[in-house]
Amino acid sequence: MNFSKFFQLLESHPDHGITLTLPDETQAPSHFHITEVASISKAFLDCGGRPHLENSCVLQLWVSDDSDHRIKAGKLVKILTKARPLFDSEDIPVEFEHEAPVLTRLPIKSHMVDKDVINFILNFKEADCLAKDICLPKRDFSLPDIPSRLS
Repeated sequence: MNFSKFFQLLESHPDHGITLTLPDETQAPSHFHITEVASISKAFLDCGGRPHLENSCVLQLWVSDDSDHRIKAGKLVKILTKARPLFDSEDIPVEFEHEAPVLTRLPIKSHMVDKDVINFILNFKEADCLAKDICLPKRDFSLPDIPSRLS
């Protein structure tokens, strides 16, 4: 989910709570805090030598011992409004950074809106070769000759 869609969803349900379903289908503790909103840029070369630039909005989660704390969508909108100048574009993916058990960035796979909560379903990032056209061997695909049975 990109930043603009994420922001619009939160803005249209300001009184809704927020829940996060982790990739193992467990829920993040409901008393999580958003401790950082970051603009992350990653410049890299793929294995074929081509340059890439990825940008993302990363929301860092932190779980404290204040189990009565809950963040509402409207509060997160206020935080994101202050962070907007960090982003060159709002067409960037939103990821949650969570200790699961090591610090991991989890993109939003999907979401569900119920009567009083927005549930974001998070997923692991997946690796992929970005230069398959260069570094993977080309396979010549042809059908083998089939001997004739007619004699």
